[in-house]
Amino acid sequence: MASTLLTALRVSVVTLVLTGVMYPLVVTGVAQVLFPHEANGSLAKDDQGREVGSTLIGQGFTRPGYFQPRPSAAGAGYDAAASSGSNLGPTSQKLRDRAVADADRLRRENPDAPGLVPGELVTASASGLDPHVSPESALWQVPRVARARGVDPERVRTLVASQVEGRTFGVLGEPRVNVLTLNLAMDRQFGGPAPTPAKSAGP
Repeated sequence: MASTLLTALRVSVVTLVLTGVMYPLVVTGVAQVLFPHEANGSLAKDDQGREVGSTLIGQGFTRPGYFQPRPSAAGAGYDAAASSGSNLGPTSQKLRDRAVADADRLRRENPDAPGLVPGELVTASASGLDPHVSPESALWQVPRVARARGVDPERVRTLVASQVEGRTFGVLGEPRVNVLTLNLAMDRQFGGPAPTPAKSAGP
């Protein structure tokens, strides 16, 4: 009996060391050498070198001079610690009301945008943290962003086109635009947008 317990204990210790210590250290070391940017969170920096987010995690942008991502149901919105969808089904009235309200807001904020509001701009992803939108959704927002920054819309369209990522390995997924990367590129090329005027408290 004692021999059996001792053997089991040795196996447990060896397994713990191999899988709980050595394997993670080896994988971490290899990742740091071969893929340091990805291994450290794919963090994005602005022109001042400040870390402003991860290219893997969506975040909200509300100022008119920035492109907006898909809506988020993660926590209070874009909460990386509470990644999730809303779990509302296609027959949900709550989901419909929220999508209609978002579509109305987007039409008000983008009066010069061509055509209908893209569906993905009123539907959250399963994770609530999708950092990408389709090129079509980014281009739909160009008139608003260009107007807010006082830039020729064609220059903004050209920048959007330069930020389009192709299919992974040429076959997986669809072409897409990383919203954070695009907004950083906007700031680098055109400078930051003018601040939104504060509303007067008087009559």
